[in-house]
Amino acid sequence: MASSRRDLAVRATVDQGLLSPAEPVVALLDTAGIRASATALTSAFAAVTDAHVLHAFAVKACPLVPVLRLLHEAGLGVEVASPGELALARAAGIPPGHTVLDSPAKTPAELRQALALGIAVNADNLQELARLDALVASAPTASPLGLRVNPQVGAGSIGALSTATATSKFGVALRDEGARKTVVQAYLERPWLTRLHTHTGSQGVPLALMAEGVGEAYALAEEINRAAGRRQIDTLDIGGGLPVNFTSDEETPTYAEYARLLAGTVPGLFDGRYRLVTEFGRSLLAKHGTVLARVEYTKTSGGRPIAVTHAGVQLATRTVYAPEAWPLRVLAYDSEGRPRTGEEVVQDVAGPACFAGDLLATGRALPPLRPGDVVAVPDTGAYYFAHHYAYNSLPRPGVHGFTVAEDGAVTFATVRKPQTLTEIVAESGGGEADALVR
Repeated sequence: MASSRRDLAVRATVDQGLLSPAEPVVALLDTAGIRASATALTSAFAAVTDAHVLHAFAVKACPLVPVLRLLHEAGLGVEVASPGELALARAAGIPPGHTVLDSPAKTPAELRQALALGIAVNADNLQELARLDALVASAPTASPLGLRVNPQVGAGSIGALSTATATSKFGVALRDEGARKTVVQAYLERPWLTRLHTHTGSQGVPLALMAEGVGEAYALAEEINRAAGRRQIDTLDIGGGLPVNFTSDEETPTYAEYARLLAGTVPGLFDGRYRLVTEFGRSLLAKHGTVLARVEYTKTSGGRPIAVTHAGVQLATRTVYAPEAWPLRVLAYDSEGRPRTGEEVVQDVAGPACFAGDLLATGRALPPLRPGDVVAVPDTGAYYFAHHYAYNSLPRPGVHGFTVAEDGAVTFATVRKPQTLTEIVAESGGGEADALVR
């Protein structure tokens, strides 16, 4: 069980010195949990279709090379959205045939590189298609090429993450006047355009709305193929965005639920005529990451107990700036890494940054925390500690994967070393100290 593995790992970080007064914050990845999520994804789609499916992990969710290698070994590819993410994928050994490039702002250089490597590319708009026209004409490529469309089916509960709204910046807006006809004609004029891409899912979007967006893309693919008189579109990229439960250790909704819903609402998607691509990210990693931080001080202000820890906005940026949309659980452990018990007290759990809003949790009922205790912040394996925010020049924490043997022994492997002060200075122009006074 993931929670029992987590408890063992917390104790082991203290026993083995990964978490200490000298290293007061650390991030953990449960490798068994990550493998289990990858298996759950591939099995869910295999249960409803015999079609070829490339499950391309969205690198933006956890841009760490060892994680990409682990997922590749588990049978997944990658979806990249920048030159940096592509470089990470290549460093992890992901082959071009298992790589998909999506981005709303690809430069000509990015497109040339992708086509030279044979990486699949989803154009975001009609202007990008015009760029591809010139590149395809100038040199042969093995890259499968497609176009992203926005089905404009509506938003979820988090507006900033909703990609299928009427005014979304992504893709060609299908319900705008004349847009659908233009898209069909664009395919008819480009026999090399063989993929269609949409991405409706994200945190806060219900599964039914995700399936509706996929259904709109499927209907468009059928329309284009009828107009072409052949199966010009042979691959549908249905994106990802399965929501994550941040309220408990339960992993819900599941990939199996979503796959069954798609099979029921868009049955033609799975009848073998189309190859499929998915682009899940958060749902593969979130539940398998945990931030651990020592409590440095405790105090009371206005009658409210406050525990000041070493984890805050630098690791949980979304939660600190938008706590209503991104609440996180906080678990209490004693100084030896054992779950703390006792009558709960309403208290704030604060981070180290120098602004008042740097709070992991406000008014949270927890056993009384003491200096030297450990707080654990689960569900942070995606879009949290891998996306360091350098407020106050706080260093990036070390990230360690862990495995638990049958006898309970915990083994750690370093995924990313803790950032040193020397590295912070170098990244901040330390080698150019006289640049502005010469």
